[in-house]
Amino acid sequence: MDAIDLDDAFARIDTHWDPHVAGELNGQQVRLVKLKGEFVWHKHEVEDELFLVHKGQLYMRFRDRELAVGPGQFVIVPHGVEHQPYAPEEVEVVLFEPASTVNTGDERGELTRHVLKHV
Repeated sequence: MDAIDLDDAFARIDTHWDPHVAGELNGQQVRLVKLKGEFVWHKHEVEDELFLVHKGQLYMRFRDRELAVGPGQFVIVPHGVEHQPYAPEEVEVVLFEPASTVNTGDERGELTRHVLKHV
């Protein structure tokens, strides 16, 4: 058991839209990811996702609205809800989700990550 320093962990990530595993508990993973630009519209059929902003400003787009999420804030996207993360500038996000969650949900493409790196 060691404490995880988020600043140090994020400093080791030099890619965008590429989640890294920082810890695991009860079938869930704590994932760290840097975001910049637009992600794909997608949904997760069975998994809820929690997006906690560490640094920067995240915009979570839904089909009927857009939600701004700043440092120290989080949003939970329930399963089955179509969403698109967007960040005009780089943002550091901590994700809490089941280990089986594929980052692009029901969409597959160049941003899909099946095997995640660890930090």
